[in-house]
Amino acid sequence: MSTGPLPVGRPGDPSAVRSLRVDDLVATYVVDGVLAIPLSFFPRIPGDYWSARPEWVSPAGRLRVSAGGLLVESDGVTLLIDAGVGAVRREVAVGGVDCGALLDVLAATGRSPGDIDVVAFTHLHFDHAGGAFVDGRKTFPNARYVLSAAEWAPHADGDHRGDEHSPSHVLRDLARTPLELIDDGAEILPGVRAIVTGGHTPGHTAYVITSRTGRRLIAFGDAFQIPAHLAHPEWFSTADADHSGVLAARRRLLDELHAPDTFGFGFHFGDQAFGRVTGVDTWTPVPTVVLGPSPR
Repeated sequence: MSTGPLPVGRPGDPSAVRSLRVDDLVATYVVDGVLAIPLSFFPRIPGDYWSARPEWVSPAGRLRVSAGGLLVESDGVTLLIDAGVGAVRREVAVGGVDCGALLDVLAATGRSPGDIDVVAFTHLHFDHAGGAFVDGRKTFPNARYVLSAAEWAPHADGDHRGDEHSPSHVLRDLARTPLELIDDGAEILPGVRAIVTGGHTPGHTAYVITSRTGRRLIAFGDAFQIPAHLAHPEWFSTADADHSGVLAARRRLLDELHAPDTFGFGFHFGDQAFGRVTGVDTWTPVPTVVLGPSPR
């Protein structure tokens, strides 16, 4: 992959394959593809918010955002936070999906599926867990699959029916796979701590990755789905399961994100996936190395 010229992208564009170094840590957004989400997915957001940002919205009235996994490498250990969608190119209940590039992008970074030591899920929605299996087999064969116990609890009794957000085939495959179930505060690797908040899903989990010098990167999953949720935590989406839980999760994570020497990572934040929270809960993107364009 060649280094690109845009250290900070635009929020309305799908994300390039971007990498951020934090001391001994290297975090790379391994992009799987693009989701085209109708604005009705965010029913609480007023129309004038979108009309003030016409460049964010497609002519069809959709928001084009990326999906994928966050590859974190440090001290010879390779962690992938979420697994993207997998090979899906069609309309689904929540919009259009054009995904399936994650493994190619991973290969372009010099990694293979067998190199991943841990796959840690933020939650089990299709755009975060759909790529965890291929034809019933683990996509990342040597990896520990880590998930919060609260996220798995609704399925632990054998209910793997799924819904429009959580695919039943992933639930069935997870049920046949040894899972490492964790609780709030668990350290899944040295320097990687889980924050289990629930809200968006029953056991939605963020991960705090801390460098040797104490600087941090927080992968917050879908606790914040777009930058507007930082300043407006009351703007829920149709995929948020528990509104009071979402509010509590966002407040807790905002406290973490405002701490000194802390970066954030947002899967669906356009081409500004890496940033800081500054001022009155404002997303400020930080310069990154561009390894390649958006694969879709």
